[in-house]
Amino acid sequence: MLRKRHIDAVLSKISIGNRYIYYVFHTGIAFAQGLQRQMRAKGEIRNAIERKTRGYRMRFRYLNMFMGLAIGASAVLAGPLAAEAQEKKTLRAAMHAGLRILDPFIGTTYIVRDHGYMIYDTLFSVDEKLNVKPQMVDSYEVSTDQLTYTFKLRDGLKFHDGAPVTTDDVIASLERWSKVDGMGGKLFGFIKELKAVNATTFQMILKEPYGLVLTSLGKPSAIVPFILPKRIALTPPTQQLTEYVGSGPFRFVTEEYRPGVKAVYEKNLDYRPRREPANGMSGGKVVKLDRVEWLIIGDAQTTANALIKGEVDMWERPSYDLLPQVKKDKNIVITNRNPLGEGSLMRLNWLQPPLDNVKVRQAILHAVYQEDYLAAQVGDPEYYRLCGSMYGCGTPLESDVGAVQLKKPDIAKAKKLLAESGYKGETITIMQPMDVGIITPLAPVTVQALRAIGMKVDLQAMDWSTMMLRRANKGPADQGGWHIFHTAQAVPDQMNPVANNYLRGDGAFFGWPNDPEIEKLRDAFSREVDPVKQKELAVAVQKRAYETVPYIPLGLYIQPPAHHKNITGFVIGPATVFWNVEKN
Repeated sequence: MLRKRHIDAVLSKISIGNRYIYYVFHTGIAFAQGLQRQMRAKGEIRNAIERKTRGYRMRFRYLNMFMGLAIGASAVLAGPLAAEAQEKKTLRAAMHAGLRILDPFIGTTYIVRDHGYMIYDTLFSVDEKLNVKPQMVDSYEVSTDQLTYTFKLRDGLKFHDGAPVTTDDVIASLERWSKVDGMGGKLFGFIKELKAVNATTFQMILKEPYGLVLTSLGKPSAIVPFILPKRIALTPPTQQLTEYVGSGPFRFVTEEYRPGVKAVYEKNLDYRPRREPANGMSGGKVVKLDRVEWLIIGDAQTTANALIKGEVDMWERPSYDLLPQVKKDKNIVITNRNPLGEGSLMRLNWLQPPLDNVKVRQAILHAVYQEDYLAAQVGDPEYYRLCGSMYGCGTPLESDVGAVQLKKPDIAKAKKLLAESGYKGETITIMQPMDVGIITPLAPVTVQALRAIGMKVDLQAMDWSTMMLRRANKGPADQGGWHIFHTAQAVPDQMNPVANNYLRGDGAFFGWPNDPEIEKLRDAFSREVDPVKQKELAVAVQKRAYETVPYIPLGLYIQPPAHHKNITGFVIGPATVFWNVEKN
C-alpha cells in the first residue's frame, strides 16, 4: 500500500510548470494497477486527484507516470474518489482573458459577462437571429395601452443555496442593473412602478409606451440583466459583490478560484432548463459536463502547444498568426460561433482640448481608413470585413450613412479642417493596451494617421486593466487623462442607438460626449414601435454621430475558437457559454 512517503518520493522528481494548478492530497490511498495503465496511456493525470483535504498543494504542468508510481500496488483505488476520477467529465478551456472581477454588473469586459452566463440566469434572452425569447419568464402579457407588462416566472427556479427565485429577487436585480447599464437606465426612465404581485408574478408599469422593454430585458451582452438573490442584489453598484450565488446552469467553485489564472465551474444539479432546444443565448440550457475549468496558460504559442498536445480542450480566441498551425492538426476544429463578429472602434475624449473642438474630431475622421486597421489587426480578409455602420453589419439597422472612413483617407480635407479648428500643435495622448492582442495593433495605425495630417502624438503603453481604470479619468493628460483609446464590442452591444453606449450624448459614458440633439433622437427611437420609423431614426442618429464624431468604427472581425473534435454542441451567440456542450 502506498504511503505518503512513497508519493513524496515521486513528486520530488516531477518538474514544476506554470500552466495548471492541481491539488494533490493523500491519506494513505493505494493506486490501482488498472488506473495506472489508464493514466499511462493518456500520458498525463487529468483529474485523478483534485480533492482538498490537508496540506499538499503543488503547481505543475502534468504528472508523468513513468516513475512507476504504482509498482507493487495491487489494491483498487478506494471509495467515491475513484469513481469521480474516472467518470467526471471536465472541459478545460484556455480563455481570452483572465477572470479578475466576479461582479457581472461591474464594467463591460466580456470575460466577466461570460462568467455571469455560467452562474446566473436571465428573464429573457435572444436566439441565433437575435429574436427575444422568454428564459426565466414562463409567460407575459401586455395591456392594450402598452403601459402595463405582467410577467410570470417559471416554476421550480432555485438559487444555488436552495432558496426559491422570487419576484423580490428579480426587482432588486433589475434595479441594480439599471444603475450601471445605459440601456437599463433608459428603460427605468420610462418605468412608473415595478411591483411584485406575488412570489412568481410581477408588473412593470410605464409612464408612457416604450418600444424596447423586451429588448432591454433580453439584452444578450454587457451589461446583461442577470438575476441575483435580493440580499446580494442590494449591494450598491459601486461595491463589488462578495458572494456569488445565482440560479444558472453552473455553480462557481469559489475555493478553487485564482484571479486571472483559473476559474472553476461545476454542474448545478438543481437547474431546470427550458424544454425547447438551446438556440443562441435562449432555450434549454442543458448541462452535459460535470466541470468546466477556465485557464490562462501563457503566451499564444504556449496555448497553441497545449491545445495540440491535448492539455486543454479548447482555445477560445486563437491568435491569427497561429491559426494555420492549429488548423494542421486533424483532431482540432475551427468554428465561427459568432457570425456577426465584433467591431473595433476609436473613442475620442470630448473633454480634452483640442478634441473638444468638433473640427479636430472631423479632421481625424477624414484622416483614417478602415482597411489599414483591419490589415494591422487581423491581416487575413477571411476574418474581417469593412463596416461603417454604427449598428454593425448584417443587422436590421445597418447603414453606411456618413462612413467616410470606408474610403481612402482625404488628407487634404483633414488638414483643412485641422487648420480651421485653430489647432496649435497640442499633443494627443493615445492609450495602448499591450496585453490584448486584438486591440494592441490599433493605436499605432492611429498614430501614423494623425502624424500624416500634422498632429503631435504621445503613444502610452499599458496593460488592459490600467487602461480600463484610466479611461474614467476626466483630467488632463499630464494628470492621468487621455485623448484617444481603442477597444472593441460585440455587434449585439451596438445594434441599436440605445444599446450602443458609444452613441450616448448625455455626457455619462467614457469620452463624455454631450449632444442634446442625439439624445432627442435616441429617446424618439426608444419610444417608436414601428420598425420602419425605427430605422429612419437610427439612420438619423448615425448621421448626427458622424457629424459630431463621438467615436469612429474601425471595421468588423471574427476570432473563431478552436477545439478538439470530441467537443460538440457549442451554441451560436456573442458569448462563450458551456451549456449544451458535450465531451465524447
